[in-house]
Amino acid sequence: QVQLVESGGGLVQAGDSLRLSCAFSGRTFSNYAMGWFRRAPGKERDFVAAISRGGDSTYYADSVKGRFTISRDNVKNTVYLQMNNLKPADTAVYYCASRFLSPRNYGVDDEYAHWGQGTQVTVSS
Repeated sequence: QVQLVESGGGLVQAGDSLRLSCAFSGRTFSNYAMGWFRRAPGKERDFVAAISRGGDSTYYADSVKGRFTISRDNVKNTVYLQMNNLKPADTAVYYCASRFLSPRNYGVDDEYAHWGQGTQVTVSS
């Protein structure tokens, strides 16, 4: 079965950058669309970014457009989230998710079948 392991979170200051990684195993990575979601304290889990199986299509929440970049390496079986110009509002646990083939809506968490354990990102002002 699919396993997802996130890494790269940490404590940074506003304006700093972080790159999250999510290692995929258990199935053929290139058959899976991938997404990043986040849950801030006391809030619902929100969509951040997603990428198609081949990496040719990417999707972003309005709140991160222009600051975050999602990418994937289908040789290393890894999806990345490059986060630049971080803001305190980006503080959350970030989760990687996968979905076999393509979801109908990349931004809906119910479309994804597999989830990682999450990695904490804390941005201080």
